[in-house]
Amino acid sequence: MALIRENSAGYLTNWAARLFTRELERQLAPTGIAPAYMPVLFALSDGSTLTQKALARRAAVEQPTMAATLNRMQRDGMITRRPDPADRRCALVTLTPLALGQIDAVERVVSAINTLALEQLAPGEREQFLGLLRRVIGVLEAQDTA
Repeated sequence: MALIRENSAGYLTNWAARLFTRELERQLAPTGIAPAYMPVLFALSDGSTLTQKALARRAAVEQPTMAATLNRMQRDGMITRRPDPADRRCALVTLTPLALGQIDAVERVVSAINTLALEQLAPGEREQFLGLLRRVIGVLEAQDTA
């Protein structure tokens, strides 16, 4: 039995993700926002403050990956960290005014890329596609926690 990438949901999903990331890199370059920052931006763009652990959980990434991302974001002036008054071992993470000032531009870029990627689908197909992706993610997340 030969592996056929065009019949592999995992391969096609990964391929699409890489293409989305490439387009995000290209279009976000003028803002100074890296695609790797997106999970943190999604989690904190409402002005909230979370611990690194809570951010990693919300973004579904490993703690070391989140730590490296936050280090880069702090270097780039996108986040601040301050000690958690409830637990001095933890830091509270907040987006800086610089990062918050880029949210509208990031939203425009993300919207444009999503529109481009889905433009060949009818509105009902878009809803169905996103619903199916959510179901696949739900199955795999349940497996991950089992």
